[in-house]
Amino acid sequence: MDMDTLTATPIDTFVQLRPRLFGIAYRMLGIRADAEDIVQEAWLRWQNGGSLDARTPEAWLVTVVTRLSIDRLRGALTERERYVGPWLPEPLLEDTVDSPESALEAAGDLSTAFLLMLERLAPEERAVFLLHQVFDFDYAEVAAMVGKTQAACRKVLQRARERVRAERPRFAVDRAVHLELLGRFVQAARAADPSAVEALLTADATYAGDGGGKAKTTVRCVAGANRVARLVAGIERKWLGAGAEARHDIVRVNGMPGLLTWRAGEPHSVTTIHVEDGRIAAIYVVRNPDKLGSVARLSR
Repeated sequence: MDMDTLTATPIDTFVQLRPRLFGIAYRMLGIRADAEDIVQEAWLRWQNGGSLDARTPEAWLVTVVTRLSIDRLRGALTERERYVGPWLPEPLLEDTVDSPESALEAAGDLSTAFLLMLERLAPEERAVFLLHQVFDFDYAEVAAMVGKTQAACRKVLQRARERVRAERPRFAVDRAVHLELLGRFVQAARAADPSAVEALLTADATYAGDGGGKAKTTVRCVAGANRVARLVAGIERKWLGAGAEARHDIVRVNGMPGLLTWRAGEPHSVTTIHVEDGRIAAIYVVRNPDKLGSVARLSR
């Protein structure tokens, strides 16, 4: 243990660990406000005696955040069963390199595709998978955090791996390649040219729009390059025909380049893509206004 650790105040310790705590809660829940609520509750418990009880501050705080997140997710799953149309995680948009979210990348994947993969897991499975696979805690630490034996955690992790194996992204994508492909997609979409859009897609590409019943979008996922291309071009053609002023800004979303679209001066949607082998395999469009709250601070 170094001298900085020995002399750190409880507040300093919490501030230092906050990005990791938020990262765990956000990956568990997929909603920024819910993750912030969990971290705030952990802070209150830390203030009210936790900092005195904790032998290892990180383990104590991660345990609190993990168990609160499991409980919150159990309730959220029931709500998501009633959700109108596809459910997508709330996008995290970054406007400064010092934002809490910018520190999350070192802790593991944040992409929409990865977060949707986690939706295949039950709450405890998701917690064990994240803590061990993403945040690098060993089995003994994970077992203590979720209140299970090490043997049980090994079984849970094995089951989780089996459930998500088919969903794991097959290729690591260079950020520059991702950005270049996103730029070409924007150009093709703005031209309302389905053939140009289709040329950028994998044959089995998918499109998912999340309006939450509050904004108009597709109510089911659309699959197949030709169908997705015609949908994307048709949406852009509709807006061009309506004469609505539009602006597409490439921004940082969940650690990777994404698209923030403005219509008539108001935030319209956030689009992210999943890339496989140099083509777009999935397009995710969030239109639910409840999930666009972080856009306000990015307004020009």
